[in-house]
Amino acid sequence: MTAPTTAPTPPATLLDSRPLPVQARLAAAWTSLIFLVLYIDYFHLYQPGEIDSIRNGVIFAFPISGMLMSIFFVIIAIPGLMVLLSAALPARANRLTNIVVTAVYIPIMVVNAAGATPDYAVYYALTIGVELAIMAYILRTAARWPRAEGWSTRAGKDEAR
Repeated sequence: MTAPTTAPTPPATLLDSRPLPVQARLAAAWTSLIFLVLYIDYFHLYQPGEIDSIRNGVIFAFPISGMLMSIFFVIIAIPGLMVLLSAALPARANRLTNIVVTAVYIPIMVVNAAGATPDYAVYYALTIGVELAIMAYILRTAARWPRAEGWSTRAGKDEAR
């Protein structure tokens, strides 16, 4: 009778670094983005005169209205919904949705620079820069979605895309 063999135990200093699935990486990136967008908007209120402007019915030189608030909701809802969609959509639809939504959302992020004043130029450069870096990560991750290998049917190949 032979002694049972066991796999060698890795040294305790090695950490498991298996890659996350693409869906999880995209959902995490969208989650990071939504948190940043919300905190950036919150900290914007600390700028002198912003609260007074809101109390006077104006945000970014626009009169506060139901339509303006609806537009703001859509802008904030996009990354929130993309967290769910990135985790739930099948690969092909997921990839396309992430690429299209990110391409549409990048100009929205850049428009935030229009509110920059010289006193807050660094703040806006940093915040918009980080948002754009996350968006670039999302675009790159979705565009480089790995192809499934070993599928023997045409239907299987199409679903993996």
